[in-house]
Amino acid sequence: MTNNTGRAWIFASDISTDLIFPGRYVHLLSNMPELVKHTLEDARSDYAGAVQPGDFVVAGDNFGMGSSREQAPVIIKLSGARAVLAKSFARIFFRNAINVGLPAIEVNTDGINEGDQLSIDFGSGRLTDHTNGIERRFEPLPPIMTEILADGGLVEHIKKHGDFHL
Repeated sequence: MTNNTGRAWIFASDISTDLIFPGRYVHLLSNMPELVKHTLEDARSDYAGAVQPGDFVVAGDNFGMGSSREQAPVIIKLSGARAVLAKSFARIFFRNAINVGLPAIEVNTDGINEGDQLSIDFGSGRLTDHTNGIERRFEPLPPIMTEILADGGLVEHIKKHGDFHL
């Protein structure tokens, strides 16, 4: 990735999978492009129509809480978000995100504001907020997770390497 800069979209703590993927749209599961138009709609109605490829979803604690709705990280990824940055994640959301190829990074998001220009170096574990000069360190993901993300998710990783590589 040569240009890893994008805007911050700020969300609160305790963003549930129901806020990410509202249940009233379950009938759209066979039409992902239409479903993506409703990503995070109940948390921020302006997100899906204005997010740009490479932007960041930035939240507080417990992002992705609630059900194990695996489509939640899928539609965030398909919306164009480069990664989700949060103070903490619900474990099932975190695993689902990595499995579909969406980086989920636990980092202190305090001081990051709406629209700030962010860049991230996944390998060194560095998040930079270019708007206000904040630089944050985070624990880089383990090598196997980095490989899964680089391959586009777990299914693509297994297609490429076989299941013995895990």
